[in-house]
Amino acid sequence: MLTEVKPAARPLSPHLQIYRWSWTMAMSIVHRATGSALYAGTVLIAAWLVAAASGPAAYETAQAIAGSILGRLVLFGYSFALLHHMVGGLRHFVWDMGYGYDPQTRMNLAKYSVFVSAGLTILVWVVAYALR
Repeated sequence: MLTEVKPAARPLSPHLQIYRWSWTMAMSIVHRATGSALYAGTVLIAAWLVAAASGPAAYETAQAIAGSILGRLVLFGYSFALLHHMVGGLRHFVWDMGYGYDPQTRMNLAKYSVFVSAGLTILVWVVAYALR
């Protein structure tokens, strides 16, 4: 006689609703997101360079777009993404060198990377406007 085979009782895979969010988890996701955003921003920089090479009219149009409020907001976001991705890369470099693995240091590195990158972004924009 055939007997019914029941599937083995296996634990369910955890998902984001089960995991407790931590700074390192969030910064890992943000690091990946800023890396993706840098691709889009690089396309915009390439378009600006093509406009600059195409002549004064195209360059003036590109400058008008970049100088608008929306354009400056995009540039600010791009500079934050660039600096945050750099700071995240430095954090990973510290880990690659074998330092910062104890739980408190790991969380502090992740937590402060947001504040350092935000501060650097503001500093870059203040210096840029001061030198303008």
